[in-house]
Amino acid sequence: MKTTRVLIVDDEPGIRESLSGVLEDEGYSCNAVESGERCLEELARASYEVVLLDVWLQGMDGLETLARIQEIPFADRPEVVIISGHGTIETAVKATKLGAFDFLEKPLTIEKVTVVLNNAVQQRRLELELNRLKESGDAKLRIIGDSVPMKALRQQLGLMAATNGRVLIFGESGTGKELIAHAIHAASLRAPEAFVEVNCAAIPEELIESELFGHRKGSLAGALEDKIGKLQKADGGTLFLDEVGDMSLKTQAKLLRALDEQRFEPVGASEWIQVDVRVVASTNKNLEEEIERGNFREDLFYRLNVVPFHVPPLRERIEDVRLLADHFLREFTTAYGRKPKQLTEDAFRALEEYPWPGNVRELRNLMERIVIMNPQIGINARHIPLDRSRRAVFDRPMERFGSLQDVREAAERDYILKKLEEAKGIVTRAAEMLGLERSHLYRKMKALGIAPKE
Repeated sequence: MKTTRVLIVDDEPGIRESLSGVLEDEGYSCNAVESGERCLEELARASYEVVLLDVWLQGMDGLETLARIQEIPFADRPEVVIISGHGTIETAVKATKLGAFDFLEKPLTIEKVTVVLNNAVQQRRLELELNRLKESGDAKLRIIGDSVPMKALRQQLGLMAATNGRVLIFGESGTGKELIAHAIHAASLRAPEAFVEVNCAAIPEELIESELFGHRKGSLAGALEDKIGKLQKADGGTLFLDEVGDMSLKTQAKLLRALDEQRFEPVGASEWIQVDVRVVASTNKNLEEEIERGNFREDLFYRLNVVPFHVPPLRERIEDVRLLADHFLREFTTAYGRKPKQLTEDAFRALEEYPWPGNVRELRNLMERIVIMNPQIGINARHIPLDRSRRAVFDRPMERFGSLQDVREAAERDYILKKLEEAKGIVTRAAEMLGLERSHLYRKMKALGIAPKE
């Protein structure tokens, strides 16, 4: 276990020596200096987790030294415990406002000092870990791409994220709708509160109400205790309804009422629960067509579609492929402890000529596979397991297709059929190869008129 380094700052030699000796006996690594100026010099030279700082010093006093310590970058800044032989409430309050962790009065006892030191160390390490997680989370939430569609998307996100307006994110499977939802929450005033996700496509119809609104004990088969729903868990924060187009009409009706009134009844309950929730929804379906078919409520569509948000497929921002490929390669080489990989120019060309029916998710899965399966640093086109014939769909005479949608569907249909053939008709395996969820692949096959093999 790492030894805690403590810097003692006191102008009395006896206190420096005795305090250093006692703390070293307790397992701390100590250094001691006599002034604020020497304290700052020592902090510039070496790293410490805690500074025990006397208020009354010759030259620069303790409070001025404390203020200067707070200017040190966060990762290198120690926690500061102020010590004083003439403590007053006013001094303690001022020290706390300047950023001191705690305030101790002389005479010091070893019990009191070690308790405060341990608390200060734990606090610093917790803050460092939270900061690391935040930076890691920010990196995962980065929206990568310099194409015109992605620049427009980031601009739109900047305009609406800080509001409470409901957002409906449109986009094909694998384009990054969940990433956009997280980014909207992170940039909003609700960022400190919960981000709660409900995958409407993955939860069976008979359970979706319980998942959203919760239930009371005995209200459902197997309901042995009360359950808090996702809507209540998101109180004060953001509720993300992923693939909301797959929600049943019965649940849509109850959700509509909850959105209108910001309150709901758990299944089997008679009391109302009031909530303050921002709803962000996503879909890979054309909800206006679903409304015409009677599969989606028009009034719910207009409640959700306050701010429409379109995430373009990867084939419509092919200039971003290089940035994304490099980003995923770095991510997975770090995650797996592998040597950095470098794509050659012919590898990049192969990636840019491919239609990406699985979108960014497919590209990410491919880069992970490359990192795992290829020990060499240089990655050329031979190392990229893509079906080059997929390019041919864009070279066919345009007379064959009536619209861009026809081209897109032809490419997707050909590619899905190819992967189903490779997977010997097993849809689950084909979905993994495509980087899609099985339920999404089933819906895609249905829309394209592809019947699963028995």
